[in-house]
Amino acid sequence: MLDLSLALALRDAGLQWTPTAGDRFVVASAELVDEVFHIADMVIEVRRLETGTIFAFNGTTEWALDSVAQERTVWLPDEGQLRHALGSAFRSLRREDGYVVTLDDGREFRDRDPENAYALALRALLESPAR
Repeated sequence: MLDLSLALALRDAGLQWTPTAGDRFVVASAELVDEVFHIADMVIEVRRLETGTIFAFNGTTEWALDSVAQERTVWLPDEGQLRHALGSAFRSLRREDGYVVTLDDGREFRDRDPENAYALALRALLESPAR
């Protein structure tokens, strides 16, 4: 799973998130940061309000949490979402002492986890001056 520090770096670099069913996220508060939530229409519903997007926790009596603003969350994109965000800049993923993502300009990004390798590449793209 994507490291939280990389998810934060992607958010800070400008990765945009339009929440959909199946997305993973954490709530950015000390007591909940270790809990990974998944958006599911029956349990955690995305509600778009005039004041912003919230995630409503439906039927979760074990949590004293009715809803949380999207701004208080950190998206944990999965491997497919990260690859999609790389777009045409993505050349390949290979397994070589961990995982290596290669971009079309030849840069390589390595990590023991494929999601982290994708995230490192995406962060580099988002932070590049050409963007």
